[in-house]
Amino acid sequence: METALLPWKPCDVGDDLDSVQTPALILDLDAFERNLDHLMASAKGLRVRPHAKSHKCPEIAHRQMARGAVGICCQKLSEAFVFAQAGIRDILLTNQVVGAAKLARLADLSQSIRLGVLVDNSEHVKALADAMMGKTQLLDVYIEIEVGGNRCGVQPNTALELAHQIVKTRTLRFAGLHCYHGPAQHFRQESQRHEAIASASDIAGQSAELLRHAGIEVPCITGAGTGTFWLERDSGVYTEIQPGSYAFMDRDYADNLAGPGDVRFEHALFIHTTVMSDSHEGFVVVDAGLKSMSVDSGMPRVHELPGLVYLRASDEHGVVDTTKGKRPSLGQTLRLIPGHCDPTVNLYDDLVVIRERKVVDIWPISARGASL
Repeated sequence: METALLPWKPCDVGDDLDSVQTPALILDLDAFERNLDHLMASAKGLRVRPHAKSHKCPEIAHRQMARGAVGICCQKLSEAFVFAQAGIRDILLTNQVVGAAKLARLADLSQSIRLGVLVDNSEHVKALADAMMGKTQLLDVYIEIEVGGNRCGVQPNTALELAHQIVKTRTLRFAGLHCYHGPAQHFRQESQRHEAIASASDIAGQSAELLRHAGIEVPCITGAGTGTFWLERDSGVYTEIQPGSYAFMDRDYADNLAGPGDVRFEHALFIHTTVMSDSHEGFVVVDAGLKSMSVDSGMPRVHELPGLVYLRASDEHGVVDTTKGKRPSLGQTLRLIPGHCDPTVNLYDDLVVIRERKVVDIWPISARGASL
């Protein structure tokens, strides 16, 4: 007689951290909550719309909203559906949406929540207006401005043309300008970030002034991220900020030379991993490799164990150099700070939430894999 296999679970609420099976994605609840509160205080009255592509977790979005966020950002339409189904009612999709099937889904979603989307082409505007025909609730449309990221976005003169096109439709509402400088978030020197965001703010301001001079109100100028938001905040141009990684604070953001003291955050997200082999001199092997973390921004940092260096990763293994630190023993658990939190979170089904080494909750990463 066959024995039924129980579902695999890394842990249960109430477990001690040492009993959590590895690799696991761990959230330090105390540090996380301090990060949420710190951002709201640091916003100094600007609207805060955190980017949910960093966490993909409805529980986190609700906690951000409870602290005063006006809504969230999503990067993909399928992400937005997950958060809408979880009760988030104000979502800005910081991307362009192309294709009849996606546009039909976008139009349907816009009737159950307040939804915004970006455009940087007149064909985007026409396609959105057509998809919204027959709908009763207007779709918010933001024009994406090229402010230095060299990705999507238009120049100020083109923005004026697009704004005129949007306001002439009956199904779309011009909601403002999206002015996000992605590369600036990771410039190491604060002076580099200052220069980049000063330029971005000038372009955003020029774009808004062109529209206002033409009689078009600009309700919102939104952008900014964890690496620069205090610069957009203090620019006098932006009215809304979109940090995402601040809630977790990955290794790459921590490597930036810090901004003012009021905008520093704590590491709250960790990969919990176990030493699985100590058969070699000079290094040990842990059970967290490429399937446990993204290394596009470099290797993770070993937390609170000076001298230990995570050298390299293969699919299921990580090699940790021990020549300059205290060698961990076989079976010992380590915490790794991921280099890039967004694609790392996307590898896990759940966040194991701990407080003082006890598992206090398990939060589903419900938008994991939502890439359409």
